[in-house]
Amino acid sequence: MRITFLIPDLGFAGGNRVVAIYAERLKRRGHEVTVVSGAPRKVGLPEKIKSALKGRGWPVGIGTAQPYFDELGITVKVLDSKRPIVDDDVPDADVVVATWWETAEWVAALSPQKGAKVHFVQHHEVFPYLPIERVRAVYRLPMAKIVISQWLAQTMSTSYGVDHCFLIYNSVDTSQFFAQPRDRQAVPTVGFLYSTTNFKSPETHLAALYELKKMLPQTRAVAFGSQRISKEFPLPEWVEFHCRPAQHDIRLIYAKCDLWLCGSKSEGFHLPPIEAMACRCPVVSTKVGGPIDIIDEGVNGFLVDVGDATGLARKALDVLSQSNENWRRMSAAATATALRYSWDDAAELFERAISEIAASNEELVAD
Repeated sequence: MRITFLIPDLGFAGGNRVVAIYAERLKRRGHEVTVVSGAPRKVGLPEKIKSALKGRGWPVGIGTAQPYFDELGITVKVLDSKRPIVDDDVPDADVVVATWWETAEWVAALSPQKGAKVHFVQHHEVFPYLPIERVRAVYRLPMAKIVISQWLAQTMSTSYGVDHCFLIYNSVDTSQFFAQPRDRQAVPTVGFLYSTTNFKSPETHLAALYELKKMLPQTRAVAFGSQRISKEFPLPEWVEFHCRPAQHDIRLIYAKCDLWLCGSKSEGFHLPPIEAMACRCPVVSTKVGGPIDIIDEGVNGFLVDVGDATGLARKALDVLSQSNENWRRMSAAATATALRYSWDDAAELFERAISEIAASNEELVAD
């Protein structure tokens, strides 16, 4: 098949990383894959000044590099100006896949020759900084939908009346994320993703860490993220922070941790928890996206209600206070969770889904 993915830009978003994984594996399975990206987002002077004043540094344009698509051998076309992707930008194909709310608007406007239209829903993108009614409208568009978590499937059904979605969970590349069996460390170490994005809830992460520190004073923490530390959400001196670490170094960060913490308000899936599990790290998370699907309560981690910083701290304490034998049991269970379903499994399901969608589209065109 000829398959085209539309992405908003080439930035560091986790959704782009997932697209790159599918693009590479679909190409490996014999398909002709093209990625069409919107133009890099230029950052104006007022936004640069605001970012600098808030301690985030002087930003550059978003999507100016190909952090996930380099060396994949995939055709990547990038627009040279900020505008919608239109027919002339997109090759004729069997399937064209939207990967973000705005790209769904663009895909909806493409001609039939560009392929059967698919919305790959990676989050419920009704964020306050976006035109919410337009975003809600894209989920009602008559396009086949692929979702990545039970929560998203339920949201599509209950909020938008979508009768059927193809549910294909994200996985983890265990050739990139792995670790040798280890003991719980003498100095309890918690890891987390640092982000100032609202739905990532930096305030919940920090509140949970401070509460845990009161309960277990010897606790230290390790974090990484794509943003510099903000003055709005400063990290205490006992947090070791890595800004935009090399991809091959991220597993070493996970492997430093006895526990991975996720305090997000919402997530479509969220890759770090399952990556941490692949690196033998139990997870304590709020009840969002992927963690709901992968955490087996008390076996490989714990779940708490969204916004419950105290609950996160207490469950983290439960993990960190266990005997070494019990911690190793949780660690092994976390790894087993990561190993039970591969990206190749996911790619096979994705291939089946888009093949079925393309076949149905051909029948509609024939009629």
